[in-house]
Amino acid sequence: MPLNIDQIPNLGKAPSTSDVILKFIRDSIADGSLDEGEPIRQDDVARLFNVSKIPVREALKRLEAEGLVEFHRNKGAIVTTVSEPEIVQIFEVRAILESNALKLSIPFMTEKTFEKAQAYCDAFAQEADVARWSELNWQFHSCLYEDAQRPYLVSTIRSINDRLERYLRIQLTLSRGLETADREHRELLALCKAGDAEKAADFLTAHMMRACQSLMHHLPGRRT
Repeated sequence: MPLNIDQIPNLGKAPSTSDVILKFIRDSIADGSLDEGEPIRQDDVARLFNVSKIPVREALKRLEAEGLVEFHRNKGAIVTTVSEPEIVQIFEVRAILESNALKLSIPFMTEKTFEKAQAYCDAFAQEADVARWSELNWQFHSCLYEDAQRPYLVSTIRSINDRLERYLRIQLTLSRGLETADREHRELLALCKAGDAEKAADFLTAHMMRACQSLMHHLPGRRT
């Protein structure tokens, strides 16, 4: 009997157990359920998912590579604590990489790019669920980089965004950041449509560093 390729599911796209656990822990860090410095007990996670500790360790090792988790002797895995100067530096690196990706992408943008970006922009402005804001923010920004055809660069930018997600939620929630971000997203999109790569890249850098300054001002426990 000949095989019908169309009927064969792509098992490679199905998330593995460690993928599911990784997303659960990453989301828990992003929404504050797991706080900075808090231990992540492998036995508890394995019990929660009714699995062995092997996929839990795999997930934690990947989160360690992303900078969200670190391993301490006699303590195991704990949620990484990021100092305020480190947060600023991460924002600076993010601004450098994303403005470069945008500059590379603009010459190749199409109407389809603009339509997709507009849809994400509108969805971001209308979303009431805080948990969705950072993901929609990423979808808007990342769709502007796709035409650069630099998947490794975009993947690197994504890992930086994942590390900042818990702080972005704070910034968007406490500082009327959603309203400001929406307005600046629309200005950025207009610059992309105009094809002005240099001006758009400069605006994007300023947009990100303003968000960083706002976060530093509203960060709980902020030291003056």
